[in-house]
Amino acid sequence: MVSADVAGHPVTGLGIASVPQLPILGGGLLLAGGFAGLAAGMMGVGGGIVIVPVLYHLFTVLGVDEAVRMHVAVGTSLATIIATSLTSLRAHRRRGAVDGELLRAWGPAIFLGVLAGTAVAGVVRGPVLTAVFAGMAVLVTLHMLFGKPEWRIADGLPSGAPRQGLAGGIGMVSAMMGIGGGTLSVPILTLFGYPIHRAVGTAAALGFIIGVPGTVGFVLTGWNVPGRPDFSLGYVNLLGLALILPASMAMAPLGARLAHSLDTRVLRRVFALFLGLTAARMIHGLLP
Repeated sequence: MVSADVAGHPVTGLGIASVPQLPILGGGLLLAGGFAGLAAGMMGVGGGIVIVPVLYHLFTVLGVDEAVRMHVAVGTSLATIIATSLTSLRAHRRRGAVDGELLRAWGPAIFLGVLAGTAVAGVVRGPVLTAVFAGMAVLVTLHMLFGKPEWRIADGLPSGAPRQGLAGGIGMVSAMMGIGGGTLSVPILTLFGYPIHRAVGTAAALGFIIGVPGTVGFVLTGWNVPGRPDFSLGYVNLLGLALILPASMAMAPLGARLAHSLDTRVLRRVFALFLGLTAARMIHGLLP
């Protein structure tokens, strides 16, 4: 859809002059993907926790309608998770770090949680999704700054309905935030005494379970919704997917190598600062 800016110049659905400013969009998407891959490799966080806020602010600068801005950021992030989680899953399976028993126990509840989260995201306003992301990002920031590896809630996961409810909650919130399983499931699993390496490896598989139905759901719920950026299939921006994914996958190995040569405690604090400031900006933007 083509509209006009305040000066009367033709603009695309992105709200920018299509030819001269398209490189700005492409460059921003490549940077988002590269930063996401670097952060994922260095700190073991899911790329979505970086991709979503970067896309959100990029779409803000480019004038994308606030009603769909966060939906497209979340949907596009979920689509990238499909490929990145498969790549990570293969690496962790070779090391025997994927817990098949936990996947079978949690998989159905995660899947149902994703369906619920996608359905809710499809009907709520953009600022609601922004508030969900910002609120959870604050919690992740606090965990990265002050969390201790030895912290425990219990020595094992709960059984029965609480166990399934925990999995369903991870799936629902992850779908609404546009993140894979690692950002939420790894700290939760370790709080219940789960070995960190198996938690990270199993989270890669959970990311795939979250990414596939989440992406399909955001495509369907965003079908023909007005105001979306150009090159969007539902709430999934195909240009963003095409540029973010290769940049992310190319930078992840470099991040992993840097993790072994740099002080990861400093890296976590720097990333927590970035995430905290991003969440603060989102919250500020929601204020009247």
